[in-house]
Amino acid sequence: MAAGSAPGWALGVLGVVYLFLKLDFISCSQEIYGAMNGNVTFYVSKFQPSTEIIWKKEKNKVVEWDTQSGLEAFQSFKDRVYLDIGSGNLTITRLTKSDEGLYELESPGVRNKSEFHLKVIAPPPSPSTFCSLSDDGNITLTCEIMEAGYDIDGNLLQYSWECPPTVQCHRGLSPSEAYVLKKSDLSQNVQCIVSNPLFRTSASISLSTCVPEDNTRHRFSGTS
Repeated sequence: MAAGSAPGWALGVLGVVYLFLKLDFISCSQEIYGAMNGNVTFYVSKFQPSTEIIWKKEKNKVVEWDTQSGLEAFQSFKDRVYLDIGSGNLTITRLTKSDEGLYELESPGVRNKSEFHLKVIAPPPSPSTFCSLSDDGNITLTCEIMEAGYDIDGNLLQYSWECPPTVQCHRGLSPSEAYVLKKSDLSQNVQCIVSNPLFRTSASISLSTCVPEDNTRHRFSGTS
């Protein structure tokens, strides 16, 4: 039985190897973030110098090069793209929201199907911070982006809070909220941080502004 199972084991290993090799040819898809008005480069892996290179966005040509006709950029990409014919890498400059989408390289020199999902994002504006006092004496902090016209992508925008060691902070019901316990040191500031994959901005709030001046020491002292 042992000798008879060896060929089957070998075929199984070869099948696995073949599967991995086959998958290696299928696709190499990446999600890329580019800054508004900035530049982005799509880096191609396992590229061999070729006689023809075509980059497309959603099936429309972005740039094309071959050894006979040379380089040609199309539509809004004219004067905004740089193609490295040795590596296949494509650079797009002066990015706008209209540049978002799926980019694909077509060339005999590319081993994998190289796809890039481009998302163009802008730095978030500085947030505004607010606070309110609950009946139990605890403080609710809220962080919001108030600037009109800012394109907020809920999947990319992240909120976080930074509190000094003497302030007892807890995350609220939503990421843009935080709770501060009444025993905290109200002379401190708490910072709200808003970020996306490329940018980060922040705003701080003084806890002393969240309670009446004549009641701060009584209700928010360090003892019960």
